[in-house]
Amino acid sequence: MRRLVSVSIAAAMMLSVGVMERANGLDAERAEAVAELVALSGSTRTALQRTDYLEGAVERAEEDTADRAAVLEVRPAFLTEITALSKALARAKGKVDTSAHRAAALSAQQAVLDERVDPDTVKNATATVHALTVKVGEQVASWQATQLAQSAGPGGPAWSTSGPDGYARVRAALDRVGGGGVGLYESASCAGGNAPACANSNGYIKYRADIANWSEGQLNWAMAHELAHIYQFRVWGALNSSGAYRSMFGGDPEFLANCMAVVRGFPGGVGCDGDQQAWASGIWVGAVR
Repeated sequence: MRRLVSVSIAAAMMLSVGVMERANGLDAERAEAVAELVALSGSTRTALQRTDYLEGAVERAEEDTADRAAVLEVRPAFLTEITALSKALARAKGKVDTSAHRAAALSAQQAVLDERVDPDTVKNATATVHALTVKVGEQVASWQATQLAQSAGPGGPAWSTSGPDGYARVRAALDRVGGGGVGLYESASCAGGNAPACANSNGYIKYRADIANWSEGQLNWAMAHELAHIYQFRVWGALNSSGAYRSMFGGDPEFLANCMAVVRGFPGGVGCDGDQQAWASGIWVGAVR
């Protein structure tokens, strides 16, 4: 009987130990499951946050791309206006002061180069450049009208076949050599058309149309030479009575005009010695020695 009781107690104790071990095992499994759940929740939150960030980045990139596309869409119109302004500035060279217009155009161009997102900035710059082109055109037209009114000679309009640009080029050369107050107009009557230019004793110069295409150096010399004749006419009587003029220049007004042009810095391939240059310089100031 005692043995049976002992066996029963021992079996009960073993069963109790098994139950406790099983309970402990369940607790460990539950703790592991909770840890996995916590880790999974953390991973889920991280994934959601990353998804939100990526969605925001994609949205920002799409907006930025759209803005850039809008800017690029209006840039060709700006380039068209810049090209038109460049041509207008080229036509205005030697006629009107375009320094302020150029500065404004460069500022507008830089604004367009810097702009990445706002198409209105490009549109405003385009409008500015267009306005500059119109302004330059108006100023050139005004200059040409003034030149025509002021420079028409006895033969009629200041130009015919050389056109306003050809006339402007010859006029600029005459101004450059010191003839700003001297009348100028186109004519084919100089020596029956054989001479490229000639001076009139009434104080104006005529030019043949083709010299408007001469090089700047040739044109400067031609105008300096004809301007010299204008100054000769002012002292014509004293000049032709001068023994020094006859001995040094052979009484030749063309040779003297060449030397006078040399004195002004426009030799045109013609040389004079020092004494001749010194004597010729006096004619520019009305002195016949």
